[in-house]
Amino acid sequence: MIKQNLKGKKFVASYSGGKDSMLAIYRAIKAGLEPLCFIITYNKDRNLSWFHGVPKGLLDSVSKSLNIPIWLIETNGEEYTKNFEKGLAKAKELGAEVCIFGDIDLEGHLQWCSQRCDNVGIKPCFPLWKEDRKKLVYEFLDSGFTATFTVINTKKLDDRFLGMTMTKEICEQIEKEGADICGENGEYHTFVSDGPIFKEKVKFNVGNKIESNGYSILPILD
Repeated sequence: MIKQNLKGKKFVASYSGGKDSMLAIYRAIKAGLEPLCFIITYNKDRNLSWFHGVPKGLLDSVSKSLNIPIWLIETNGEEYTKNFEKGLAKAKELGAEVCIFGDIDLEGHLQWCSQRCDNVGIKPCFPLWKEDRKKLVYEFLDSGFTATFTVINTKKLDDRFLGMTMTKEICEQIEKEGADICGENGEYHTFVSDGPIFKEKVKFNVGNKIESNGYSILPILD
């Protein structure tokens, strides 16, 4: 839920490339908040974004289609927290008063994100917090977004879903397998390439499947 008193305020968003952060951003825009920029942590050692593995060139394409700047927070694991706060502080200096996060109900994430904002003096906002996971997935799809499954945790889910475009039918299959339909427990990650706030669909290629430490990964390439 987004409070009415935030309408008109500029926001920075913690963007991952995936469906939850995109839905949170979409809700913020619909509620009348003004996007200043998105920030995404970028693994300097791998030259890919942390967690979702999006390359810089593809992030540039997303930024162009959304007409919103995406800032890379280049960092290693040891300096992750410090550098994230630096990115927030930079956004605040340019006028951001709110940071939008796509977390749903993991308390550890809420606490970490809120602490980063408190340290910088910016207001955290969690538009999806404590809402029904299945309803959020359906809202994302009904809104017209396009997402591709790019990472599958094979301990929790069969990797046959890797590379598929997300649909309600596929999400229901995931649920029938006993996995969380929203992937909030780490079952999968997605990359969003189109939707109502995109000017045009972001085109991308994929590499050969990689299997690593219990995960099946489909490299997405610009």
